[in-house]
Amino acid sequence: MSGGAEHAELAETFNAMSARLAATFRLLEHDREQLRAILSGMVEGVIAIDDRRRVLFANDRAGQLLEFDPRKAVHEWLCNVTRLATFHDVVERGLTGAEPHREEFDVPGAGARHLAVYVSRFTGHGMPGAVVVIDDTTDVRQAERMRQDFVANASHELKTPLAVIKSSVETLIDGAAEDPEARAAFLDQVAREADRLADLIKDMLSLARIESGALGLEPRVVKLDKAITDCMERHHPRADTKTLTLVEKPPADAPADVAAWADPDALRQVMDNLVDNAIKYTPNGGRITVRWGATADTVSFEVEDTGVGIPEADVNRVFERFYRVDKARDRAQGSTGLGLSIVKHLLQAMRGQVRVNSKLGKGTTFRVTLPRAGSA
Repeated sequence: MSGGAEHAELAETFNAMSARLAATFRLLEHDREQLRAILSGMVEGVIAIDDRRRVLFANDRAGQLLEFDPRKAVHEWLCNVTRLATFHDVVERGLTGAEPHREEFDVPGAGARHLAVYVSRFTGHGMPGAVVVIDDTTDVRQAERMRQDFVANASHELKTPLAVIKSSVETLIDGAAEDPEARAAFLDQVAREADRLADLIKDMLSLARIESGALGLEPRVVKLDKAITDCMERHHPRADTKTLTLVEKPPADAPADVAAWADPDALRQVMDNLVDNAIKYTPNGGRITVRWGATADTVSFEVEDTGVGIPEADVNRVFERFYRVDKARDRAQGSTGLGLSIVKHLLQAMRGQVRVNSKLGKGTTFRVTLPRAGSA
């Protein structure tokens, strides 16, 4: 009888222990799945390895960055998972150093990238190995290069007119001011370069406001035919001085009240920049045509000229800040090198786009597309 009671008590204890173990295992499994979900959702790649360089865990992002299947990587040697030699060198330096190690490097190839790798050894847990975190810093590096290029280009563009102004003023001080004819020429040069400087600063500030989102665009219904007619009227005097023909071509099969969903001032700036460019780079006696049309969801207009055109190698770069096809000619035309970049950024801010098609010596066509009013 006594033995039976002891057996029953022992069985009850085992059952209770079994229940607690099952609960502990469930909790551990839950924690593991939760940790796996967190690591899988990270924008950084994460790889855990043991002291023999075998993979204990790898999330999906690590697989994307280093081009391997994370599900097949567990228990594999790291050197077999990815063949990227630079990555292995960074990991080895991290494993042999006393402190966590961080290093950046470029990954060459068609889709060139810049990666930052952080290696930290496991310590104090009786589990030799390390965790490796990989971050794709390509966009950061590209933004930094663009910032550096912008600063360098802006400094150069500002320095050029300032140098001319300074030289002219010094010449006037040295005695040229006493000669009425020379004085007029130098003062005209100072005024011209000051205007150029003012235009450059205005465009730089405009571009900065657009990129920062501080421009405060207010899209509304803008009738495309009226906006184009007003633009052509603003530019007729300049076109007439070069004996250029300005032509408007309304759509033959679309209603007359085609309207864009756009900020009126921004759209005016886009149109003025494109037509102004066409006038600048079209020789005397040429032709500039503006046509427009619509689909169910979009409106579009084209500015086509019979000008000098753009070399094929330069077509894809004309929207870059300060990029000039012919630096000497563009400066002589009074170009700041920012007009087309402003056009692109304004259109992006209005959910539109601009494309260019050109043939050297034959002319250039810029095509702008915007949301149609009522479908935006």
